[in-house]
Amino acid sequence: MTTSHSEPLSFNPVDNERLARLCGPLDENLKQIETGLDVTVQRRGESFRVQGEQAKAAVEALTRLYLLAEKQELSIDDVQLCLVELRRHAANGVETAADDEDVPVLVTRRGDLRGRTPRQSRYIKAIQQHDITFGIGPAGTGKTYLAVGCAVDAMERDAVKRIVLVRPAVEAGEKLGFLPGDLAQKVDPYLRPLYDALYDLMGFDRVTRLFEKNLIEIAPLAYMRGRTLNNAFIILDEAQNTTPEQMKMFLTRIGFGSRAVITGDVTQIDLARHQKSGLVEVERILGTVRGIHFHHFQSDDVVRHPLVQKIVDAYDQYQSKQDEKSQA
Repeated sequence: MTTSHSEPLSFNPVDNERLARLCGPLDENLKQIETGLDVTVQRRGESFRVQGEQAKAAVEALTRLYLLAEKQELSIDDVQLCLVELRRHAANGVETAADDEDVPVLVTRRGDLRGRTPRQSRYIKAIQQHDITFGIGPAGTGKTYLAVGCAVDAMERDAVKRIVLVRPAVEAGEKLGFLPGDLAQKVDPYLRPLYDALYDLMGFDRVTRLFEKNLIEIAPLAYMRGRTLNNAFIILDEAQNTTPEQMKMFLTRIGFGSRAVITGDVTQIDLARHQKSGLVEVERILGTVRGIHFHHFQSDDVVRHPLVQKIVDAYDQYQSKQDEKSQA
């Protein structure tokens, strides 16, 4: 890490309680900033010194979080979301805040649910404007969570009557037979991320009631064959693990008044080597069809632990080198 840039920062008058909230237990918040922006943060009382290429962005993060700490404790999520918004402004050539104008805010239990990056905001707009939207990109970019948020928003606005969340259970493969319980219990672990998103955005009690009324349904992809879904918001998650035949089957389930979002990461395909991914093939087939939108995320859209973006970038660089070697 280069330390050619150094920025001082001091908070006056001194407020020890706010400083403690800013730094977090055992300075955990400061460590998150150091990792996320590749800087070094030194603190002595109310004075800080930040060193690194993105020192100015780190100072801005500390300032923003100090203001936020006046009214509340800071969670790791608060710190990481702040870093997501700042990283793209600090990096050269990345979209700036001007792209954040007219950012859609979704009606959910979380009043602040919106796109944290320009591509996330455009993703939400694309879902609202198209009957079928594909969200393709690396882990942690909000593909599934924002799609579930759009589904909840559509139900709250009475734009759809029910939500159907679908996921292939390809990862289980032949190991399904060794898991305890009936078929529904066997595939339940693979649907857990969808449950978690629903509980976060609607609350456990409300989700439970909607399940009982069959207004929310979560099902393995195999259960979709032969059905027609009208007035529904349908999400197919982990779509990279569908075959072309399964993808066609799913897309032809969509009925009148319905909207579908298909999400996946084409770098994490769990199909057998001889099987093609339906998500890879579908853009070649439907890329020019009006009413269908393909939206691609990149590593700087990652809204998880700051290391996730670096992991994604490292794997991409490694794969590029492997491809170059194979072509040489």
